[in-house]
Amino acid sequence: MGENSNFILGIETSCDETSVSIVRNGREVISNIIYSQIAIHQPYGGVVPEIASRNHIKKISAITDQAFLEAGLKYHDVDAVAVTYGPGLIGSLLVGLSFAKSFAYGIGKPLMGVNHIDAHICANYIGNEEVKPPFVTLVASGGHSHLILVEDYNRYKVLGQTRDDAAGEAFDKIARTLGLGYPGGPAIDKIALTGNPEAINFPRSYLEENSYDFSFSGLKSAVLNYLNSMHMKNLEYKVEDVAASFQMAVVEVLASKTVRAAVEYGTDLVCLSGGVACNSLLRKITGELCTKNGIALSYPSLELCTDNGAMVACAGYYKFINKEFSSFDITAKPNLKI
Repeated sequence: MGENSNFILGIETSCDETSVSIVRNGREVISNIIYSQIAIHQPYGGVVPEIASRNHIKKISAITDQAFLEAGLKYHDVDAVAVTYGPGLIGSLLVGLSFAKSFAYGIGKPLMGVNHIDAHICANYIGNEEVKPPFVTLVASGGHSHLILVEDYNRYKVLGQTRDDAAGEAFDKIARTLGLGYPGGPAIDKIALTGNPEAINFPRSYLEENSYDFSFSGLKSAVLNYLNSMHMKNLEYKVEDVAASFQMAVVEVLASKTVRAAVEYGTDLVCLSGGVACNSLLRKITGELCTKNGIALSYPSLELCTDNGAMVACAGYYKFINKEFSSFDITAKPNLKI
């Protein structure tokens, strides 16, 4: 298999995806199996924690075997086991962490606990040798909105974060209100393509001057107030216009702050990470701002933006080569900070 090959097993169960992956040298995905529970949680309009953790228990062993089968490797061929230990849903995290501890102990290999946000950042390295620190990245998902200066592998400076709702959470709530179903991000992205983003002037929350923090609760309230007002007045509105106007209000803030941070900190690369990085308008507007400022833009494939084991294995690889191993009494931390 080559003297210079390090195979890391990555396990991800922080929310409602059960994913196991094997990655070589932090950049090359050998296998990446993702079991999504979206269909199970759709009737509830969001993730039900108890149901999520029970399904992780049902699937994790078989998915691990599938990852090894697809990679053509035996259990002992991996050099270490990386697993998400936070942030996330406590029950879901415990399933992956317990399984990873048992697996690593059983094969006599090191264990690395990985921060879920760190993993999303590392997804940018997979399959792209040109992405190297330093760079500025936006990590935006259902649970997180962080603006981070990546100073080196696994070394970060948090420039800003959400003060209330995460961007993805706002997408989900507005999509549910508009009757677009769950998950909300892809639904709004799709219907917004036929809407007018200038139809309704929803507020942009830039907060204090020079702040890199985010706040979406006011925007969410503005959309709900608009819809309630239209209902009370018996006036019609176009769902696609509301979706497009809301999406533009979110994206303009995310993109402008991200590129401003790259300019201020002198990096020539911006990366997008997390589920919201799938949003087509975010990619487009961030790309336009980057081009204006002579900055390169990179983002993972759609599969690697959402939760997956490959990004965990990648983050684990950089811990492995620095011998940053975790003890087997590591605990799940649902509110873990980056």
